[in-house]
Amino acid sequence: MLIDFARIRAETPGCSMVAHFNHSSCSLPPVQVTQAIVEHLQREALYGPGEMGVAVAEDIQATRRAAARLLNASAEEVALVGSGSQGWGLAFASLPPLRSGDRVLVGRHEWGGNLSTIHQAAGRVGASVEIIPCRDDGCISPEALAAMIDNRVRLIALTWLPATNGLINPAAEIGRIARRAGIPYFVDAGQALGQIPVDVEAIGCDVLKGAGRKYLRGPRGTALLYVRRSFLKQLTPPYLDVLSGPWVNGAPVPRDDARLFESGENPFALQLGLGAAIRYTLDIGVETIRQRIDRLAGMLRAQLSDIPGVRVHDGGQERSSIVAFTVEGMAPQDVRRALAGDRINVAAIAAAYTPLDMASRGLAEIVRASVSYLTSEEEIERLVGAIAGLRS
Repeated sequence: MLIDFARIRAETPGCSMVAHFNHSSCSLPPVQVTQAIVEHLQREALYGPGEMGVAVAEDIQATRRAAARLLNASAEEVALVGSGSQGWGLAFASLPPLRSGDRVLVGRHEWGGNLSTIHQAAGRVGASVEIIPCRDDGCISPEALAAMIDNRVRLIALTWLPATNGLINPAAEIGRIARRAGIPYFVDAGQALGQIPVDVEAIGCDVLKGAGRKYLRGPRGTALLYVRRSFLKQLTPPYLDVLSGPWVNGAPVPRDDARLFESGENPFALQLGLGAAIRYTLDIGVETIRQRIDRLAGMLRAQLSDIPGVRVHDGGQERSSIVAFTVEGMAPQDVRRALAGDRINVAAIAAAYTPLDMASRGLAEIVRASVSYLTSEEEIERLVGAIAGLRS
């Protein structure tokens, strides 16, 4: 399938304002997303927020069904949450409590927030958090993971596409090891949704979370949490409300689907925008998106590598849209500010995002440029030229 590039650019007003290379933080939304949000807010102002929430109940379910299609899951396995960290943290807090001597195995690229959550829980009881070794190319080694498995391992956690490294970890290979051992497997797909195909059955994960604001081009304050239906019975949420555990005949009755992790207070306008974003992505086709992003990111890496004093820091054989680099003699924040003056958006990312991986590579901060399927070759030339100009 071919991308109608001119149409997509025309439907993205931000393309006329900036050269945006910060899709791995927040992408530029298409007009369909903004319209869905604004139109619902206008209806709320005219007719009442509560009343309009009831009126769009089926539309919210349509968002959930679109998300399920995106993930190759059932709608009952998808929760709509406010952020990936919120969803991941709730799922983690719902696991059976760790005990002294338990082990949690994490990838070297684990997102800093997940890592802090795991360490805090493990530290309370004397459990250990251990790093799965990497292959020579920097990806997590399934072979090394297999050698670490014993009856004390309580969780395997993987960040699939790291925030500060352009590699893509072998999530499905790790999932096969977790399944054989019967160990819960959490996948942070924050950078994956809308960028590469995501099939929870092929990955074999029990829990997966991803953001709406990145490659899906949805609004901030939206995320997806997948929880495998057969895994749900192993989880006990730290709290319930009238949606997740309504009071029936003198006792709470927790839901038996992923909405166990939702609240009765929902940002319906944002969830409608998320639905519009997911459908926009599905209409283009994630495989088609992946092919274009892979080509553009490869082009950007190659051209940056040709600039004296610029070093690209990406590992792996299979790579994402994220291009991590540094410019000799300039702090990443200074690079970001200089490019912003030319209306070029990049990010400067500190080690806290992926502390284990950044420490292993001796990096305190990197510049992160991330492409999308709506990125043009001319924008790449503009970015590369601007960075070359910083070196002159």
